Amino acid sequence: MNYFVLAYEWLADKSNWAGPGGIGARLLEHLGYTLAVVAIACLIAVPCGWAIGHFGKGRRLVLALSTGARSLPTLGLLTLLGIWWGIGLEAPLAALVVLAIPSVLTGAYTGVEAVGPEVRDAARAQGMTGRQLLFSVEVPLGLPLLLSGIRAATLQVVATATLAAYVGAGGLGRFLFLGLKTQDYGQMLAASLLVMLLALALDLLLVAVQRLLVPRGVRPLMKGQTS
Repeated sequence: MNYFVLAYEWLADKSNWAGPGGIGARLLEHLGYTLAVVAIACLIAVPCGWAIGHFGKGRRLVLALSTGARSLPTLGLLTLLGIWWGIGLEAPLAALVVLAIPSVLTGAYTGVEAVGPEVRDAARAQGMTGRQLLFSVEVPLGLPLLLSGIRAATLQVVATATLAAYVGAGGLGRFLFLGLKTQDYGQMLAASLLVMLLALALDLLLVAVQRLLVPRGVRPLMKGQTS
C-alpha cells in the first residue's frame, strides 16, 4: 500500500478542506498557535537577553535554565500542565513558550555579547550613555543572531505544536491523532507533510525578513546563520 497515494487522495478531497474542522481552519489554527507562542517568548526573552548581554551578568544562570528547559520532555510537560489546567489551549501554549524561550534568549544575549569591546569603547568615547550604547550599537549589531534565534524557535514550535491536539486544542495535530486512532495512515502522512510545508514556508519568510531588517553593514555577520 502506497501511503503517499493515500495522502494525496486525502489532500485532494475537497470535503477535507471545508468547515471549522477542515484543513484550512486547522492550518490557520496551527499558524496562530505558532505566532502567538513565538511572540510571547520574544516578549519574555528578548529584554532579558539584551540586559544579560549588556551588563554581562546572569549568563551562567541563563545557560543553566536554558539547558534545563531544552532537556524537558515537551509531551511530559504538556501532560503535567494539562492535568493542572485541564483541557484547552492554556497548557499547550505554556509548554510551547517554555520550548521557545531558550533559542530566543540565547540569540538575544549572544548577539549583544558578540559586539567587540573596541566598538563599545568607541561609542562611549563619543559620549553615548549606556542606554544609547545598547539600542544604537549593540542591538543593531546583534540583530542577525537574535533573528536566527527567533527563526530556530519558530521552527521548533511549528513542529511541536502538533502536540496541542493531545489536550484537546486544534491545529494540524488533530489529523495526526485522528489518523492514529482510526489507523488512517494516509491522513497522518498528509498532516505531517502539511506541517513540513508550513515550517518551510515560515523559514523562507523569516529568511526574507532577516535580510530586510538587518542593515547592509551588519549583513556579513549573517553568514552561516541562514544555512
